[in-house]
Amino acid sequence: MKYVVLQVTLKEKFIGTGSGNLTELENVINNQAAKGYRLHTITTASAASRGMLGGDRIQATLVFEKIEKWQI
Repeated sequence: MKYVVLQVTLKEKFIGTGSGNLTELENVINNQAAKGYRLHTITTASAASRGMLGGDRIQATLVFEKIEKWQI
């Protein structure tokens, strides 16, 4: 089996809660799916921002698995 590991950094909204860029995460998943991979595992880790504009960061690590023809 072939795997691809990618990391995506999501920035929390400055005001309110929730990620401000879930579209980026969705695009990464869809781009890998178009290449014949499926999402196998996702893990996250958060870190507080020390920047002037605030907003915490979430580091998402995504593991994609190559879909073999017999699995489709």
